Amino acid sequence: MPIKNLTKNTIIATDYKHCTSFWEQAIGLMFTRTMKQPLVFVFDRPQRVHLHMWFVFYPIDVLWLDEEMHVVQMVENLRPFMLVFSLKRSICVVELPNGVIKSSKTAVGDRIEIAN
Repeated sequence: MPIKNLTKNTIIATDYKHCTSFWEQAIGLMFTRTMKQPLVFVFDRPQRVHLHMWFVFYPIDVLWLDEEMHVVQMVENLRPFMLVFSLKRSICVVELPNGVIKSSKTAVGDRIEIAN
């Protein structure tokens, strides 16, 4: 189940965990020491999704996607115990290993495909 950047024709991730329940979305990466696989959070409606890195002990990259799966916001190297506020409404958030945004050349406006 890959995550692809269709605009740049790059693979962002070869596999991911789809976090569907409220509990999975609330816990996310908290209390983990390494990222086993990227996390994908899909919401019922577009909303501002603020993220915290409380009890996450390593940096990550994050993408916020709109309803057409375009990147509307991104953060590289989000550090432990930091907080980031969503500037735009999104329907999907993707948490990735640190450095993936740079290596995949992903940018705001790129179209992302998340295969089921």
